[in-house]
Amino acid sequence: VPSLGEMSCNPSFGGIGKGHLVREVDALDGLCGRLCDRAGVHYKVLNRCKGPAVWGLRAQIDRRRYKENVQKEILNTPLLTVHEASVEDLLLTEPEPDHPGKCQVAGVVLGDGSTVHAGSVILTTGTFLRGMVLIGLEMHPAGRLGDQPAIGLAQTLEKLGFAVGRLKTGTPPRLAKDTIDFSGLEERAADNPPVPFSFLSEAVWIKPEDQLSCYLTRTTLKAQQIIHDNLHLNNHIRETTRGPRYCPSLESKVLRFPNREHQVWLEPEGLESNVIYPQGMSMTLPPELQEQVIKSIPGLEKAKMLQPGYGVQYDFLDPRQLTASLESRLVQRLFFAGQINGTTGYEEAAAQGVIAGINACLRVHGKPPFIVSRTEGYVGVLIDDLTTLGTSEPYRMFTSRVEFRMSLRPDNADARLTHRGILLWWLLQAAALPGCRPLSHRPSVPAGFEEAGCVSQQRYEQAVKMRAALEDGIATLKSLQFSISKWSQLIPEVPISSSRRSPVSAFDILQYPEANMEVLARAVPEPLGKLAQWRELAERLKIEAAYEWCVVNQQQEIEEVRRDEALRLPEDLDYFAIDASLSAEVREKLDSNRPQTIGAVSRIPGITPAAIVNLLRFVKTNYQKTEKLKALPQTGKYLPGKMYLEKATFRRQVSAEFSEEEPESTFVKTPL
Repeated sequence: VPSLGEMSCNPSFGGIGKGHLVREVDALDGLCGRLCDRAGVHYKVLNRCKGPAVWGLRAQIDRRRYKENVQKEILNTPLLTVHEASVEDLLLTEPEPDHPGKCQVAGVVLGDGSTVHAGSVILTTGTFLRGMVLIGLEMHPAGRLGDQPAIGLAQTLEKLGFAVGRLKTGTPPRLAKDTIDFSGLEERAADNPPVPFSFLSEAVWIKPEDQLSCYLTRTTLKAQQIIHDNLHLNNHIRETTRGPRYCPSLESKVLRFPNREHQVWLEPEGLESNVIYPQGMSMTLPPELQEQVIKSIPGLEKAKMLQPGYGVQYDFLDPRQLTASLESRLVQRLFFAGQINGTTGYEEAAAQGVIAGINACLRVHGKPPFIVSRTEGYVGVLIDDLTTLGTSEPYRMFTSRVEFRMSLRPDNADARLTHRGILLWWLLQAAALPGCRPLSHRPSVPAGFEEAGCVSQQRYEQAVKMRAALEDGIATLKSLQFSISKWSQLIPEVPISSSRRSPVSAFDILQYPEANMEVLARAVPEPLGKLAQWRELAERLKIEAAYEWCVVNQQQEIEEVRRDEALRLPEDLDYFAIDASLSAEVREKLDSNRPQTIGAVSRIPGITPAAIVNLLRFVKTNYQKTEKLKALPQTGKYLPGKMYLEKATFRRQVSAEFSEEEPESTFVKTPL
């Protein structure tokens, strides 16, 4: 199957926010993380200047090697049949009476007229749904350069009543590596040692010293002038179709931010490849003008263009027509994942694909859907944003979209999600594969977390091993306690605050930036030496220590939001007048969206976690107190002094009453 595993656009995985998704896909036993560890040529953790909660794991991928590994995995999966054909139509039957939807999907019709029957169908059409490729003024139907679009399927979905929108994206020209002058460019070396994506990978396949570098150059005013002078030759940029805000074309950047230099990253496409991918230089000008732009950029004066950049416009379906399981509300047992839902990027598509695949299987078996909430993972945020807010432009994942970043870190994705996919895998494997070796012991899974059925025995055992090691390690560190003076003698390089109360545990010491497990193990070889030997465990213990108090506080906020997510906001609430710690931007968003509940507030893009909690506390304290005061009897005549005194007494009584009911409200300074 030639196109299986093809990386349609950029040769990279991960990034800020996206790296979290890859880790979560891996925690649910998805493939892309493991395959990136077998195919990367440049591994880098972005955002290192900030805390580990927002680190972005990223890798440049060898296209050929990734494709080979994908095909090897997929084509050797037991009970999986791969059939290459175009899907032109859907087989539909009468709906099930106990589920929403006007009909039920029963399979697909292929381009040759043959049919494939199925209990569930997942559509992952990418940019192929009525796709149109644009270069300059030329337009021709294609989902990717050289590949035919899906026309019949698009017409079927439209006839079924799905709300259809139009989006666009683009890809830059490809350059010959041996024609680029790298000598005057800024080199960006890979990490040493490289950090793997998968929890199952002890190390990546490539030696640290064999990794390839990326290089940074910038556009010039000459490039801007060429683009400005030839906008009339560019259909893609003139169209009203919405393109990606966070990965715009070079033409869009020049129009939006004139008279600036724009970064262009020169990224290798493979260990033995002569192709360079110029990230940040997506263009749809005619090829001869693209060459002029290329030659105006430092280092690319003699660069040879191997393939011109081009734009793609394609259909997508409003994701608000889906449930949180990614099943369609209109057609039962029909699931959507990827760019058909309005997202952009491999990582977002992979995250949706895993959830849609799990739920399609569970639907066939009559099991409840597998839902990841916003408080459990980035994939939960992604799907909740799509299915509740929809999107008018290609959706990209960012850490800023996530309310509880301190808890939803890339290092603990296995602890958050792997345990949710254990038990049904064992049950389904035992039923489907009589000859397969069952789990050595039936996993202990809490009630309500038996939904997914996607995690293998190897991953289960790895997750259990890491979880036990973390618990034992934290217990050991907390039990090892010395006075501050003793610690200062043992580790003088760590500036321990003298204001801390003695004794201080090793876990407390680990919270200092200068401390790590290696430093502690040198000071106290027994029992900390063994903990420092396991590199991944040592790193996770450091992160757990650094975020301990933050996570405890955030867990309280998580529970608070969960408990009060259904709390309705007053319809007449004046967001510009309320005395709450909210920025002007947040107040504007609240006033324009007029959310009805706290849960709806959390789903408005740009509303910070702190703003949600502050608004929640304001409503629970100020507004409810005011309403209760209004309900108090206001009879009798009072002298001015007596009136003030008695009303103050009433208010103190009400305040005390609310403080007893809701202890957290005592931390909010609330004028009465």
